[in-house]
Amino acid sequence: MTTVRIPAGWPATEEQARTVQDELRSRVVLDEDGPGPGTGHVTGVDVAYDDERDVVAAAAVVLDAATLDVVAEATAVGRVSFPYVPGLLAFREIPTVLAALDALPCAPGLVVCDGYGLAHPRRFGLASHLGVLSGHPTIGVAKNPFTFTYDEPGPARGNTSPLLAGTEEVGRALRTRDGVKPVFVSVGHRVSLDTACAHTLALTPEYRVPESTRRADSLCRQALKEALSPGETGVSDYRV
Repeated sequence: MTTVRIPAGWPATEEQARTVQDELRSRVVLDEDGPGPGTGHVTGVDVAYDDERDVVAAAAVVLDAATLDVVAEATAVGRVSFPYVPGLLAFREIPTVLAALDALPCAPGLVVCDGYGLAHPRRFGLASHLGVLSGHPTIGVAKNPFTFTYDEPGPARGNTSPLLAGTEEVGRALRTRDGVKPVFVSVGHRVSLDTACAHTLALTPEYRVPESTRRADSLCRQALKEALSPGETGVSDYRV
């Protein structure tokens, strides 16, 4: 497990964070299709918090895109790096997520975030932020539509409908299981929306949410539990 300090110069106020968003948003790449579904690696990232103790744990789990077998995994633990502000949640977790990705022994391939990319009020959610900073192709697959509207997609697996900000399509509602509530897919960086939806379907052979997210969610929760357990090494390090 990697321990992480808040980077020097990290935004400390809402104004500073929004300025960073504005600067980085122009670097999002939207004209690449991205890696093909079922090829190479797909990596899920997720975080778990203990706000009372000011601790966040991140996990990155690499899957073989063809078999969905686990290839590698890594975790990182650090301090929560920004207060809770809707629309600025990426600033709370990006340092630990990047550290977990950097600790992987292999290339992550496509990175799947439990959250949003362009489907964000400022069109720069976690998936976009992480993609720009890491250079990896990224997508966001969220469990709810945030502030956006959509019509229910058809009842069958694979049915979609646009996720809309007014008349602008910022993502898609995608049915991953017959008759089950859809997930909400958006582009992060260096991937098209069609490719993002195809990957999401490839990652959901049994469950509503991607297997990459399920694995990362379980691992980051375990990492947080271990970090907060009495006698675990590393607790004093990230609280410095």
